[in-house]
Amino acid sequence: MTSKIISKFLIGLVISIGVYAVFLLVSDFNTIYSKITAFDPYYLPIILVLVSSSWCVLFLRWTILLKNNTISIPHRQSFLIYIASFSMSATPGQLGELIKSQLLKNKFDVPVTKTAPLVIIERLSDLTGAIIVSIIGFWLMNINIYVPIIASVALALIFLLLKSKKMFNKTLNLIKKVKFASKLVDPIAESFDTIQLTLNKKILVISTALSVCFWLLIGISSYFVLRAVGIDNLEIIKVVSIYSSSIIVGAASLIPGGVGVAEGSIAGLLNLSGINLSVALALGILIRIFTLWYGVVAGFVALKISGGLSD
Repeated sequence: MTSKIISKFLIGLVISIGVYAVFLLVSDFNTIYSKITAFDPYYLPIILVLVSSSWCVLFLRWTILLKNNTISIPHRQSFLIYIASFSMSATPGQLGELIKSQLLKNKFDVPVTKTAPLVIIERLSDLTGAIIVSIIGFWLMNINIYVPIIASVALALIFLLLKSKKMFNKTLNLIKKVKFASKLVDPIAESFDTIQLTLNKKILVISTALSVCFWLLIGISSYFVLRAVGIDNLEIIKVVSIYSSSIIVGAASLIPGGVGVAEGSIAGLLNLSGINLSVALALGILIRIFTLWYGVVAGFVALKISGGLSD
């Protein structure tokens, strides 16, 4: 099973490199080169600490969701399993992170039906947090908020869907057509009641608050990526909003990891903010290296340490 995961990762990596190569080909190479080589290593530990701290916020949210469903896992193993799921972050809607449900089943005999729905709640919390951060940031900067408003409508529809068992099952039948998620559809179908348990106001408020903290940390890390290459004319809240809005667009595309779409959205919004398009495209890639691919690599390391998936 682990070898299959690695194969999928390599395919995704090759595709991503191809997309990034296209970005660079349509850009001014000399301008990009001058910016990248000017990267100030002083900011590197700041960026890595911020991104790593954001993982701890997500793990805290996961721990709360597990506790709410009376699932108790030793913290060290639980943390390793959680980080291991990042190895599948570059999948449509990050649904590949359902791998942690299988890991918990293999190692602690926790039924997938109890943990798979928690991954769905995580994705909803992520979307809610991103929308909140985007709306606040764009409102403060007096920028149009069409993307987060559209995402808000979509989010409301998703919550309505999760409240209707009939619509819930119809949606799962559509998801069955997605190869990598098809095996987990049946366990999710059996976990409607677990989802209802988790969709209580207290848990939703806590999950959303932690998601907002996550987006702030990851957005601030993006701000310091800009600072590292000498760009200091953008307000920190604007960079946070640009990043979160771009990830919403990337997720909506259903392209694995939003690769190409998220980077392009970051570049487009940075360009609208006065940054040269060639530089903006390079920055979109650089930001995603730290905020996506750093996590994917850490996920594979944790997957190896935790023992991987048995066949």
